[in-house]
Amino acid sequence: NSFVTRTNTCGELRSAHVGQKVTLYGWVQYQRQGLFLVLRDFQGLTQVIIPQDEAHSHVKELLSNAPLESVVRVTGTVSPRPLGQENPKMPTGDIEVKAETAEILNSCKKLPFEIKDFIKKSEALRMQYRYLDLRSSRLQSSLRLRSRVVMRMREYLCNLHGFVDVETPTLFKRTPGGAKEFLVPSREAGKFYSLPQSPQQFKQLLMVGGLDRYFQVARCYRDEGSRPDRQPEFTQIDIEMSFVDQAGIQRLIEGLLQHSWPEERGSIMTPFPSMTYEEALAEYGTDKPDTRFGMKIVDISDVLRGSNIHFVQNALSYPHGSIRAICIPQGVRYLTNKDLESLKESSKSQFNQDIMEIIRRPDGSLKSLLTKFLGEKEKSELIQALNMQEDDVVLLAAGEHKQVCSALGALRLLSANLLEAAGLALRDPTAFHFLWVVDFPLFLPKAENPTELESAHHPFTAPHPSDASLLYSDPTKVRSQHYDLVLNGNEVGGGSIRIHSAEQQRFVLEKVLKEDSKVLSHLIEALEFGAPPHGGIALGLDRLISLIVDAPSIRDVIAFPKSFRGRDLMGNAPDYVTPEELEPYHIQVSWPLEE
Repeated sequence: NSFVTRTNTCGELRSAHVGQKVTLYGWVQYQRQGLFLVLRDFQGLTQVIIPQDEAHSHVKELLSNAPLESVVRVTGTVSPRPLGQENPKMPTGDIEVKAETAEILNSCKKLPFEIKDFIKKSEALRMQYRYLDLRSSRLQSSLRLRSRVVMRMREYLCNLHGFVDVETPTLFKRTPGGAKEFLVPSREAGKFYSLPQSPQQFKQLLMVGGLDRYFQVARCYRDEGSRPDRQPEFTQIDIEMSFVDQAGIQRLIEGLLQHSWPEERGSIMTPFPSMTYEEALAEYGTDKPDTRFGMKIVDISDVLRGSNIHFVQNALSYPHGSIRAICIPQGVRYLTNKDLESLKESSKSQFNQDIMEIIRRPDGSLKSLLTKFLGEKEKSELIQALNMQEDDVVLLAAGEHKQVCSALGALRLLSANLLEAAGLALRDPTAFHFLWVVDFPLFLPKAENPTELESAHHPFTAPHPSDASLLYSDPTKVRSQHYDLVLNGNEVGGGSIRIHSAEQQRFVLEKVLKEDSKVLSHLIEALEFGAPPHGGIALGLDRLISLIVDAPSIRDVIAFPKSFRGRDLMGNAPDYVTPEELEPYHIQVSWPLEE
């Protein structure tokens, strides 16, 4: 209550304050028949008794007629609630304030929606009136927790480990590869700035500059269009260090998260488990596995290798052919035929992958189109390999290794959602399972032209020391020194040890990626002036906080987010500008615009 004219907040009065005269400020949350109202501020609620005597008739009239969500000042005396009228659900439920004077500081007009967490509101309406939505206890709680976590992170990095908080420019130039960047026109004809998708180059240049340890709560920008649960502007905890290896960065982040983790969410255990990219793909079908539940992908190629099933033999004839399956526990009991059909259709439409089902009946026998082609020995081995119990359902896929694993990985998550919707507790909502995923490929074939390569992450990632020679002979086989941090099946961070040799950086850009290295000449030249070995990481703050508070979307932990289509519905941005405003930038808009 320092610097302000209130004596207390609406959430702090207790029995110990009985008899004290207090002044409260807040919003009228509820009012009942001119008898009492509930006053709310950022910290909580207080019940205020409206005086009924003639001497305070003006106070009664004022408070009885104040519209909900009006801002009022109330001065009165703290009293104990009458016996039997205490409210144990309210922290201030043992007391009430008997109003003596009051003032309406600002009256509220008719609301577009009620300020209550349990009232269903369309997201578009919430975005349009975001300043009202911010009054909800859920958003208040999430934003305050976010602030505390960031404060603890600063404390850990700057005060305990000597990091320097440096702000890097927002106006820069285009970076080759990676996500699309927003362009900003300049007054030089035909020249544009780019908004950086991360401070990647600057943080590396800070290491060349000898800062040794850099950190920033960085605003980043990506023009990714309409992607669900993504934002065109977002926040990263950005970190870079000199003279560090992968293990050093991982230990730093584990310590950082342990130090800043909210106490009310329990404790997190370190070190976090680690898994290679190949292991993650083979067992979970994704590079961001949710390890809170089993249902791992199992390789059953050897079990079925001797069978004369045509599609099995066809799949195994390919160089990377494999037969894999997942076992859905109690699938017969919890999944309907419609559910199973939707899973198969999903696999076919998303991955062009056919799925075969196998059911284990209560008598132990198997029900499937496959069983007539299998001998008793193969059936037994299949049951053993998949640890099939009665009423389990197995989904089997045959084909190219990566496609099969990706399809089964997606089905694993869809099945888990269906099982939980049907009442089977599979994933503990209070559990936090962190995981490092390492040894990613350095390059991947381009989707539009598989004969060309692109960086799996970005072109500044160093090759794995064991694979350094392959960079010049067979770059497709090179593993990177990149590492991702995964939490409950969501990527919450990613980083790498960087290339610090100008020669190697030039080779990667020009010979492997076929990019024009002139765009990055400033960085390549900097690497020639005694650049130290360095590496770093960025944590996605929005995603991390949304998982900590179990928010349905990252939009629920950002004060003023953009809509699904990247629009600000409250301020109606982006918006048109006049030709006169565009003139200094040498830009003309082609009219008529297509809607």
